Amino acid sequence: MAALFRRRAAGPRPEDGLWTALVAQARAPVFYRDLAVADTPLGRFEMLALHAVLLFRRLKDEGPEGRAVAQAVHNRLFSDLDISLREIGVGDMGIAKRVKTYARNLYGRIAAYDEGLAAGDAVLAAAVRRNVFAGDAAVPEAVVESIAGYVRDVARALSSQGGAGLLAGRVDFGPLPSPQQGGGR
Repeated sequence: MAALFRRRAAGPRPEDGLWTALVAQARAPVFYRDLAVADTPLGRFEMLALHAVLLFRRLKDEGPEGRAVAQAVHNRLFSDLDISLREIGVGDMGIAKRVKTYARNLYGRIAAYDEGLAAGDAVLAAAVRRNVFAGDAAVPEAVVESIAGYVRDVARALSSQGGAGLLAGRVDFGPLPSPQQGGGR
């Protein structure tokens, strides 16, 4: 209870900068316009989850401080998700159920993308098709492979960034995939 009355430290928090960059990257039009990601609440959640998973993976390398920042970003993701659900008219009972489902889905994505990044390209592409495209067989393989390649590129870009910058709220996910790589639908 006392935590409610404590003053917050002045100035931006690391999770604010990381969250802003994550959202900007996940909402880039190239994913929805050119790479067949559904421009729906679920499609947008999948892109947020994909980028969050990659950021969380990198932050855990920074020990307890990195894990604390990752948890703060995680909390921000679900806080914003709660607000978004309320804005589209979901009631309190429905929000709790949906947030629980989204949380379960996020943890599944963490496992799937971790496995895909540790394994070969086929495993990562299968995780992308299953999650980003809900298993839709109509999505061209070139599109799936483009996003899977992008995931590997982002993981590399994040691993090359210094921990001090990340812990200060600065992140660069690297370049977006080019529309020519995937070809759309």
